[in-house]
Amino acid sequence: MLKEAIFHLCDDPYAFVIGTNQLKIRLKAKRSDVDHCTVFHSDRYTSTKGEEKTQLIRASWDGDFDYFEGVINSKTKRIKYRFHLVGYDKSELWYGEDGVSEHSSKAGIFQFPYICEPDIFNIPPWVSNAVVYQILPDRFHNGDKSNDPHPAASWDELPTTDSYYGGDLKGIMDKLDYLEDLGITLIYLTPIFTSPSNHKYDTVDYFKVDPHFGDMDQARTLVDEAHRRGMRILLDATFHHCSEHFFAFKDVMIHGEASQYVDWFFVDSFPIVQSPSPNYATFGFLGTMPKLKTHNKALRDYLIRIGGYWIEEIGIDGWRIDVANEIDHEFWRLFRKKMKSINPEVLIIGEIWHNASAWLRGEQLDGITNYKFREAVHSFFAKGDINVTEFNGLLTKNRMTYSDQANQTMFNLLDSHDTERFFYDCKRLRRVENTEYAIELMKLTVLFQMTYIGLPIIYYGDEIGMTGGMDPDCRKPMVWDSAYQNSHLLQFYKKLIKIRKNSDALIHGAFKTWIEDNEQGVFGYIRCGNNETIGVILNNSQSFHSVNTKITWKLSHQKVTDILSGREYLIDEKISFEIPPFGCLLLV
Repeated sequence: MLKEAIFHLCDDPYAFVIGTNQLKIRLKAKRSDVDHCTVFHSDRYTSTKGEEKTQLIRASWDGDFDYFEGVINSKTKRIKYRFHLVGYDKSELWYGEDGVSEHSSKAGIFQFPYICEPDIFNIPPWVSNAVVYQILPDRFHNGDKSNDPHPAASWDELPTTDSYYGGDLKGIMDKLDYLEDLGITLIYLTPIFTSPSNHKYDTVDYFKVDPHFGDMDQARTLVDEAHRRGMRILLDATFHHCSEHFFAFKDVMIHGEASQYVDWFFVDSFPIVQSPSPNYATFGFLGTMPKLKTHNKALRDYLIRIGGYWIEEIGIDGWRIDVANEIDHEFWRLFRKKMKSINPEVLIIGEIWHNASAWLRGEQLDGITNYKFREAVHSFFAKGDINVTEFNGLLTKNRMTYSDQANQTMFNLLDSHDTERFFYDCKRLRRVENTEYAIELMKLTVLFQMTYIGLPIIYYGDEIGMTGGMDPDCRKPMVWDSAYQNSHLLQFYKKLIKIRKNSDALIHGAFKTWIEDNEQGVFGYIRCGNNETIGVILNNSQSFHSVNTKITWKLSHQKVTDILSGREYLIDEKISFEIPPFGCLLLV
């Protein structure tokens, strides 16, 4: 065994609490190097003679490493442990806090001093079975023409960066029945606060609804009507930056160093200069969006008050925070404590495009916008430029970066207002021989999204086949004319959402890779819950393929059923499935 590849840390994500008496343990080793991995554990105050042992399973793998997992149960909550490894070459090693050794006495002991209940990463119980729908209010539906901006573009007009269409909160209320029928349980709205732009990410007044969207009474009514249908509302906010018209920044522009708000911003010199290059920190390089100094106590208290106001006064169910990774960690700790004190079931999601482990330890964010998931899915399905093994490796690396709780709360997106539409790339990048295959490829990707760990999030219009490149093309108004909607795709979304919401395995189950067939482009995986196991097989190619495999979760001569088609298969020692181009099976 390669000693240098063996790795464990007595800390998240290699050791994390999943219950009041349970510690989840992970160990990483060179791929195909370790045959058996056992953890010996006991109370920290007992001798090694009283050790119990728990066999870890090879739960995941990527191109370089195997990942072993298991759960230590401890009545006393005080845990010490060490690993015993047996290689495929029959060699044996011990691994502890002092390192890897052939002698157990030299390896040392890992110490998890105590399972402290306040430190447990608890996610709101309703979140695991959520299906999320993202809406840009200006582009979804115009329910009240009296509050339209002037001029407003016609609904079928192609957008520009500065287009306004008149979508509003009343329009969203008018379409709640549509969202309920689709199966949505969590509606995520991009910013609705007073702002000079159509996207509203440059906020002027955080305590008011933009008049083009409606008013506070309509916001309350929208939340109430959503709750009545069993749906929740997540609002978007920019605490990283504000508008140049935000009252505090305007005061700094007028009074300079004498402004009482001067320490709310990062100003390099005075007077304030906005162009050609601002002399203050901004979002990106945009002088219209000055960066907020969130570690300033007065500003921090102000922003946290905003977060609490919309939960207490309007009844929202959580926040999605823009550019969350450029805000200090202490702000997020204080923000979380306050929001959870108001409502323990509030959800806090951060926009982070990269490794976000520093924010996902249970004391800051609940989850993030999982762009690493999108990158992997985009490469495998839309572009087709990585094989099954590479795809599985990217998924594994991402999952193994986080605890189980964080993985369950990821916003698994195919696209967003900041990317190309996924269906657009299915048609443009894959260059499938049959244009009808683009729909099948989109459906295949949706099936993967709906059956993977985490929360599937639908960008408005994806379910009816909307396309578009980068902003502003990806922000076209929602197509409501059924003649221009893809009804087959819409029905497929409804079917998959219903299957997911009724499946313990898909909501709570573990993920295990099952089939890696690079030659045929076939990927299979198993979702295993407490009372249900589902096997998924995807054919990510333009050819029919016959897949020969074993059904390991049922006994021989029983039957397995494809949920999608209703077809039954008799299980023998090996079973063969015929899968069409970009086809899939969902087996129970």
